Amino acid sequence: MAAQGDYRLIGSLPKIGIRPVIDGRRGGVRESLEGQTMGMAKAVAELLTKNLRYPNGKPVECVIADTTIGGVAEAARTAEKFAREGVGVSITVTPCWCYGSETIDMDPYIPKAIWGFNGTERPGAVYLAAALAAHNQKGLPAFGIYGRDVQDAGDTTIPEDVKQKLLQFARAGLAVAIMRGKSYLAIGGVSMGIAGSIVDPDFFESYLGMRVEYVDMSELVRRIEEKIYDEEEYEKALAWVKQNCKEGRDPNPPARQASKERKDREWETVVKMTLIIRDLMVGNPKLAELGYLEEAEGHNAIAAGFQGQRQWTDHFPNGDFTEAILNSSFDWNGLREPFILATENDSLNAVAMLFGHLLTNTAQVFADVRTYWSPEAVERVTGRKLTGLASNGIIHLINSGSAALDGTGQQSIDGQPAIKPFWEITPEEVKKCLDAATWHPAIREYFRGGGFSVSFLTKGGMPVTMSRINIVKGLGPVLQIAEGYTVDLPEDIHYFLNERTNPTWPTTWFVPILTGKGPFKDVYSVMNNWGANHAAVSYGHIGAELITLASILRIPVCMHNVPEERIFRPSAWGAFGPVDSVDTDYRACQNLGPLYGRGM
Repeated sequence: MAAQGDYRLIGSLPKIGIRPVIDGRRGGVRESLEGQTMGMAKAVAELLTKNLRYPNGKPVECVIADTTIGGVAEAARTAEKFAREGVGVSITVTPCWCYGSETIDMDPYIPKAIWGFNGTERPGAVYLAAALAAHNQKGLPAFGIYGRDVQDAGDTTIPEDVKQKLLQFARAGLAVAIMRGKSYLAIGGVSMGIAGSIVDPDFFESYLGMRVEYVDMSELVRRIEEKIYDEEEYEKALAWVKQNCKEGRDPNPPARQASKERKDREWETVVKMTLIIRDLMVGNPKLAELGYLEEAEGHNAIAAGFQGQRQWTDHFPNGDFTEAILNSSFDWNGLREPFILATENDSLNAVAMLFGHLLTNTAQVFADVRTYWSPEAVERVTGRKLTGLASNGIIHLINSGSAALDGTGQQSIDGQPAIKPFWEITPEEVKKCLDAATWHPAIREYFRGGGFSVSFLTKGGMPVTMSRINIVKGLGPVLQIAEGYTVDLPEDIHYFLNERTNPTWPTTWFVPILTGKGPFKDVYSVMNNWGANHAAVSYGHIGAELITLASILRIPVCMHNVPEERIFRPSAWGAFGPVDSVDTDYRACQNLGPLYGRGM
């Protein structure tokens, strides 16, 4: 098992603040409740610390208020402690009636939830309702957590339904808090007119609390030519690549194939590009030792995008190797947290990848939503029928070799293919991922400067979630979600379909879960309603967590196939209509506006 890493970005990781709220009446009432109330806080802290980790692998830290909170003075002291301790998410717990608006968390930027104990001896649920009403009236949305079954006053356990909501909220809240104050680094400009690479700083500032940093691609040329990278690490990386990255067949016509000497130079260039883009994102103290103090700082980028096409790739090797390796959970230095790096500087797909990564701590797959194959079309070109999960049709997810190698599906959980957090991946699984991938000389029809694209076939049987952020003029950002599965196709069907596009790029065959209505009426409708050419693919069915996250940020979800019972949004949403309605979500988000208003 890999060691947990240090946090590579500037600033400390946000903690979860636990607020034990109590009936402030002295002389018997408060005193009788102190133990139970503080016990709830400690139980929640233990649950979260045991079950949640930061993206660098370390357990999530919780901070409990010094005392129970019976009034505004103690609420203020707790807020001061939380600010000092770096709390980014707050959870209030209580078994009893308390003074609603006097005890609530008033910080508008901190995601907040309240667990009101379901017991008959004291009215914890009454406080929950009163406090949520205060939150809603003040425009400070909070998530209400109320157990389905009545508990006895002395019961110190957390019911399973309460646990699920606490964990779902905490994952989403931490993702929001981790993004705040970080950067998106745009390396280059707009790639081939792709809308997602028209980077919108207002979106990042107002909705995510992030800033946008811009670096021209010529900076890579400068750093390569002036050797502004760690040459010792470069030699180590190049040796690792030669040993572990198998070169596949050259798909170019013989007249356009590069010489071995040219290909060797291109390998050297793409390895240097990888080091340099990583250094641009998070800095590198080694550069300071070499005298490059400014370059050593980096841009504190939690996500980035590389334009590549076409101004770079018409002359220099493409970014496929760099993107695939940085997005993976490992490289020549061993296992580590993936970097989020979008192909073609598609900042909106980078955000979807970032959401998935922060909710799961796993590597993300960047893909084109390339083709819908109907059962009839497959039978026409292959003479074979699709069966099993694929029987209603499939969506071909494929991009120019930039997908994380974790996407091979060569890792496993309980014997089934999976994508795991880096600290759970074994050396044997790393080798399997590398062995399942081949690196092919780039098709020079597309990439005149050469380079290498990774090719692999994702194993079927993985539960995955496809997501995407789009921006619509007059509306703002919207989120699309499609839960489904990767599928295996018979070898001959896969061969015929894959050869019709680019067989030297990574392929994932995806089947969404259908609901029989709307965008999920059939597989064709999912493809037909997808709002852009790219999607992020995350391991697991995390649609509910994405909906919770989007509600905190006030980004409406325009398309999803998540069952109603898994949807968890702030209680204010209930005032705008049915909880599972798309219209309700739009009205609530529009009414509240983006989390950070007009920006940080």
